[in-house]
Amino acid sequence: MEDSERKTCIVCGENKEEGITVVTEFICTSCESEMVHTNTEDERYPFFVRQLKQLWVRFHA
Repeated sequence: MEDSERKTCIVCGENKEEGITVVTEFICTSCESEMVHTNTEDERYPFFVRQLKQLWVRFHA
């Protein structure tokens, strides 16, 4: 795939080819999988919540 088809993940900040678009933002497959399998007591959980808040902020801006 060409670089123009790669998107920047709002969670990890890396350019990836595969993932999902939520509202207008891209989440790579590896971050999506990690978020789905992260328990709410996990220390990474607040980080994921902060990153996902970007969806709401950008959508309502």
